[in-house]
Amino acid sequence: MAASGKILFINGTSSSGKTTLAKALQRRIGEPFCYYASDQLAEAGFRARAEFAEPPFERDRFFAGFHRSIAAFAEAGNNLIVEHIVEEQSWADDLKVLLAPFDVFWIGVHAPPEELDRRERERGNRSIGEGRFHLKTHQYCQYDIEIDSTRPLDEAVARVLNAWEWRFANPVRARSPVTPG
Repeated sequence: MAASGKILFINGTSSSGKTTLAKALQRRIGEPFCYYASDQLAEAGFRARAEFAEPPFERDRFFAGFHRSIAAFAEAGNNLIVEHIVEEQSWADDLKVLLAPFDVFWIGVHAPPEELDRRERERGNRSIGEGRFHLKTHQYCQYDIEIDSTRPLDEAVARVLNAWEWRFANPVRARSPVTPG
């Protein structure tokens, strides 16, 4: 059986810069890492068609499956850069249990609310205020490093990689990556 994969877990609000950071890390990291996000599945049509969906249950099932798939990919030996918004304390609790066997490096991505609004307007495919609504995500997670995405991208990537390399060279940790419920 393959060795368990490593996980760089990027959490932040909508429009905080998670995708930009994830893809930059994937290009710069010195090992093979797969980029994985729930948006990839949703955009590929993985979720049930609207007329068959049973809100909120279909959404709950989708994210429960997504969370389990992270563990499955890592268990198969895949290194992952996971991009996600941990929207609920129950999600954080589930991830804590599911990812406990793996070496997970948690990255919090932040941007000021005004910047989130600006990015949402610029993107045009987000509701204004969605990022502000997701600010609660940072209450549910405890990070190995936190990034301000208004700073230069190269600086953020260097900070993450330096912290990650230090962390894996010094694996003893005195805390859990996700805050308790």
